[in-house]
Amino acid sequence: MSRHKLIKNLDLDDELDEFDGGEDYDDGAGGEELSEEDQEQMRLGTIAVREVLPEASSGVTDEEIHESLWHYYYDVEKSVAYLASKHAPKKVVKKENVKKGTVQGPSPDDVVMAAQSKASGKGGKGPPKTNGEKRAEQIANGVEAVKLDDTPRARSKNLDVLAEFEKAETKNAANFVVIGHVDAGKSTLMGRLLYDLKVVDQRTIDRYKKEAEKMGKSSFALAWVLDQGSEERARGVTIDIATNKFETEKTAFTILDAPGHRDFIPSMIAGASQADFAVLVIDASTGSFESGLKGQTKEHALLVRSMGVQRIITAINKLDTVSWSEDRFNEIKTQISSFLTTAGFLAKNLAFIPCSGLHGDFITRRSTEAAASWYTGPTLVEELDNSEPVHRALTKPLRLTVSDVFRGGIQNPLSISGRIEAGSLQNGDALLVQPSSQKCFIKALEIDNAGVDWAVAGQNVVIHLSGIEEQYVKVGDVISSPSSPIQNLKELTCKVLAFEVLVPMSVEVIRGRLSVPGKIVGILGVLDKSTGELIGGKKKVRVVKPGQLARVRVELERGVPLEAPGRVVLRSGGETVAAGLLE
Repeated sequence: MSRHKLIKNLDLDDELDEFDGGEDYDDGAGGEELSEEDQEQMRLGTIAVREVLPEASSGVTDEEIHESLWHYYYDVEKSVAYLASKHAPKKVVKKENVKKGTVQGPSPDDVVMAAQSKASGKGGKGPPKTNGEKRAEQIANGVEAVKLDDTPRARSKNLDVLAEFEKAETKNAANFVVIGHVDAGKSTLMGRLLYDLKVVDQRTIDRYKKEAEKMGKSSFALAWVLDQGSEERARGVTIDIATNKFETEKTAFTILDAPGHRDFIPSMIAGASQADFAVLVIDASTGSFESGLKGQTKEHALLVRSMGVQRIITAINKLDTVSWSEDRFNEIKTQISSFLTTAGFLAKNLAFIPCSGLHGDFITRRSTEAAASWYTGPTLVEELDNSEPVHRALTKPLRLTVSDVFRGGIQNPLSISGRIEAGSLQNGDALLVQPSSQKCFIKALEIDNAGVDWAVAGQNVVIHLSGIEEQYVKVGDVISSPSSPIQNLKELTCKVLAFEVLVPMSVEVIRGRLSVPGKIVGILGVLDKSTGELIGGKKKVRVVKPGQLARVRVELERGVPLEAPGRVVLRSGGETVAAGLLE
């Protein structure tokens, strides 16, 4: 909500004058601290304002124009409306009609109302208006034109973010997505991990237990640490990506608990797109592993590999239900290992942990069960901590996919969250939102609910925005720098692995939380998996069989922000039909 809906008769002069101190805001908007881009915008904006201002406002100084342009993020119309109202002729008010403490002269709201009254023909006739005066009146007619943004734009400290990052003593940071078939116990396993690491206290777990017992789902209490939605709790399944954080001595982890149900595969893809590695949860109980293998277990593993994930830790869960059978563990390990290596994972990047999410065995502690004494390897947390530091694209142009859009409060009416995929940013930076091509600015940054001056690739960040309306920012949009923008594309060439038969057909193209309808309009050839070379030369291909690698051309219904070598997933009829790389 804008401050102007809360404070109707705001004195615009006073508000601008309030911000004249502090290291981040100097007296002159056009001073030496302005970047070259800002200086050019200020110069052009000043010329434009001078051309539109009515003759009655000829006394406006350049300094006033600069302050107004800075305050309104170089919006000429808003600046003209404000300056015209500020320099409008004041009415002389008789002393006896002025109450103590009131301000003489019309407020900006009075100016707007008067302009609206004149425009509707209720005002008296006056001398002919100049073109400039007519233009100012047209602007003043819209109440929105004289609304200030919530706060002045933050002034950048022009930090060397990479140097600041190198100086900062921060732990390794890693995101991992938890995947697997529905009912494999993913949320319960992660709830147990957070509880045992004391991220969640006993009182909270006791409350969840009482609530779960009332619903006849007493075993779901730990899962509710991550499944916060009422529908998720009622159905007993994760519907959207649930996130939580914990730290070990070496690493700060973010958990992305992905839905297992086939109806929510797009949400699972969104989680995989933000992950550095994956934890695959397998239900070891009799019959469940086999049915899961036919269900989402294989699809999830193929998808995370297609999204660029290279490391998988397999948690063979519920092994207590088969009396901690070593034979059952080895049987599952052999089958899953064979499948994962066939899917493209290297054997050195695979790990297998026996565990019980419900009781906590081998998650943060070793099992006290005599039947489990055969396992002497690391616990799940120890294996997580063995992860190599993830390479960050720190020096590449800024890229951030919006995972949520929300109102951060009265002071922050428009905020977004997401993971920085590449580059860095800092307070005061200009940003470009695609596909709307709208420019905005960083008002403030937060990481883990704490205000920060900067953030880099790999970090999950909340950005409070200014200079942009809510309708121009959507989940799945991509944030980049105006100087190195990501482009909107309507036609793609992709190298994909086919999961189902591919022909010219309608598809949904998914990248993270971005989803857009499209159509495969051409199959450019089938490729050799080992060399990437075309098979059969230039011979026309009409059909791609499951398991084949192919190059396809896709047309989209609308332009969306995509670029090579971005990874995309193609879905059709509720099924994942292919996944691969943009070329």
